[in-house]
Amino acid sequence: MIITTTPGVEGHSIEEYLGIVTGEAILGAHIGRDILATFTDIIGGRSREYEEEVQKAREIALEEMTSEAA
Repeated sequence: MIITTTPGVEGHSIEEYLGIVTGEAILGAHIGRDILATFTDIIGGRSREYEEEVQKAREIALEEMTSEAA
C-alpha cells in the first residue's frame, strides 16, 4: 500500500477516491515526565520525554490510518 499525503502519486493513476482516512492517538503523560518537562521549560531546551511520546502517538495514528485504509 502506498501511503501519502498528496492528492496523486507520480507514475500511478488514481482509479477512485474513497474518502479521508484519519487516525488519532492520545497518550497519557507521566508525572515524572511532567516534572522533567517543567525543568526543561525553565532552563530551555527540548524535552526528550515528550518528544518520544509525540513520536509514539504519531506511529500509532499512522498504523490506525493504514489499517482503516486497508
